Amino acid sequence: MSETIVLYSSRYGAARQYARMAAEELGCVARDLKDVRSGASGDIVEADRIILCGGIYAGGLSGISWIRKNSAALADKKVVLFAVGASPWDERAVGQLRERNLKGLPGNIVLFYGRGAWDESAMSFKDRTLCRMLQKAVAKKDPATCEPWEAALLEAAGRSCSWIDRKYLEQVYEYLSTP
Repeated sequence: MSETIVLYSSRYGAARQYARMAAEELGCVARDLKDVRSGASGDIVEADRIILCGGIYAGGLSGISWIRKNSAALADKKVVLFAVGASPWDERAVGQLRERNLKGLPGNIVLFYGRGAWDESAMSFKDRTLCRMLQKAVAKKDPATCEPWEAALLEAAGRSCSWIDRKYLEQVYEYLSTP
C-alpha cells in the first residue's frame, strides 16, 4: 500500500475540511502546511503520494509556494493539488487556474477542483471589502454576459453557503488508484 500524506493550507476552513475527508478515506492524517517545514522532512520523504488541499485566493492556490520551493524533493512522488473555491466548476476557469499555478512545475503534479464555501461574516475585513467591491462591479454587468464565477459571486452575496461535498474528492481517489 502506498504511503500518503494529506496537507492543507486553508484560510477559512473549506480546504481543511476536504483534507480531513481525504485523510479519513485514505487512512492517514491531515496536517496543516504551516506545521511542515520542508519536503525533506521524514514523513514527506517516506511518502510516495502527497495531496495538498488549498484555497483559491485571487487566482492563486494557497500552498503553491511550498510546492514550488520543495518541487525537487517531490519529484519522484504523485503530487495532487486540490484547489478549493467558491465558484461552480467551469472548465475554462479551472484551465486558467492550472495554467497559472502549475506553470514551471514538474509533470508529476496535477490539479483537481472542488467547490468550497462562502461566508462573508468569517472573512477578514480586507477580504470582505475586496469581495464587496468585486460584487458591485459585477452587478453592473448584463447577467447574460456573466462568467459562472461572477454569477456565483452575486448569488452568494450576503449569505453563508457551503458546497463542500465528498464527491469532488472522487477524482483524486481515481487518479491515485492508477499506476
